[in-house]
Amino acid sequence: METLAQDLDKQATITVSGSAEIRVPPNEVVISIEVQKLNKDLPTAKKMNDETVAKILDLTRRFAVQKENVQTNYITVDMLYDVATEYGKRLYDADGVEKRVFRGYNVSKTVIVRLTEISRFEDFFAELVKTGLSEVKNVTFGTSKLRENRDKAREQAMKAAKEKATAMAAAIGQGIGKAVKITEHSPTYSGFQAQQNVMNFSGNGSGTSEYEGSETFAPGTIKVTAQVSVTFLLQ
Repeated sequence: METLAQDLDKQATITVSGSAEIRVPPNEVVISIEVQKLNKDLPTAKKMNDETVAKILDLTRRFAVQKENVQTNYITVDMLYDVATEYGKRLYDADGVEKRVFRGYNVSKTVIVRLTEISRFEDFFAELVKTGLSEVKNVTFGTSKLRENRDKAREQAMKAAKEKATAMAAAIGQGIGKAVKITEHSPTYSGFQAQQNVMNFSGNGSGTSEYEGSETFAPGTIKVTAQVSVTFLLQ
């Protein structure tokens, strides 16, 4: 390798970069759903959470979502407190420690659903908001053909690099020979992702009117980019 590098140093070369960007329509969507239930009785809070999660899982079955495309995490439990106040002022005990009032046990679970039939997203989402969920954390449109599109972008980037090198060499009355070094930079993939905290709900299944007024949705396109650096011999 050292000998090859020394040989290249003795030859006239040109190094150029090439980049390409392709946009493709999404064919899948991933929805991250948060279910939180608060109650001063822990078993009751857990039961409320389980009931809502069960409704969401039942919905996925109604829409024929494959089991491998539905994921739930472990339940987490937090004890929530409010600052004790009286007439708008915070209360303290004899030792000067701020008093707190126990709000209850907050039981939380996240459900992630991957829809591979994007045409059913709107109907699925309309039903989802009726289940009593607390928050839709993320809605991300993606593609199952990422590798195929990355290969296409890389091929276009290589062609762009060759065209650039040819034009630059021609400007000084020369041509290019074979490529002696190729470097691929980290490819990027940018699916359309809705804003964090897409929708918040009261958790009682009543937060549906805003979405139900929508008749269409636009998933956008997915951007796949590639960038390469190529060194050609000059002729």
